[in-house]
Amino acid sequence: MSIRIARASDAANLADIYAPSVEGSPVSFETTAPNAAEMARRIETLLETHPWLVWEMDNQAVAYAYASPHRSRRAYCWSCEVSVYVGPQARRRGVARQLYLSLFDILRQQGVTNAYSGITLPNPASVGLHESLGFKPVGIYRNVGFKAGDWHDVGWWDYTIQTPPHAPTEPEPFASLRQRLALK
Repeated sequence: MSIRIARASDAANLADIYAPSVEGSPVSFETTAPNAAEMARRIETLLETHPWLVWEMDNQAVAYAYASPHRSRRAYCWSCEVSVYVGPQARRRGVARQLYLSLFDILRQQGVTNAYSGITLPNPASVGLHESLGFKPVGIYRNVGFKAGDWHDVGWWDYTIQTPPHAPTEPEPFASLRQRLALK
């Protein structure tokens, strides 16, 4: 078992892991699960700026975590959103925790200060995971999404990756992830 940077060749496995959160579940607000080609596109696009990690077991990706932009306006560039999805064969083994800790290490090196996670409520397992890692609840968007025949709330949690610098002097944290990780 190991953690590594995601590749486009992982896309089919990652699409399979993600599909149950989309189909018949309000966990994701997407209504159609992405296929392997779309998942490959997402991996390639995000890896330009944000880390995307997989947990590999028996040479197969069985879980993943990634960071994505928090908002598009430049002043938000020091923050990101994070998500983790674990396939059934890897659940209840601490995989999500290890993926997040590895993701936070990369984000810290990039100069990121805060990570946010949105969780469709109720979801005690996800809330428990995030809070056990040190995420703090910051608010709830009430009835923000309609899916599976019902309105759903989304709670937001904040994780401080590192203390923000008084006045950042380095370039934006997500400007050169691919070069920093030598993924060219």
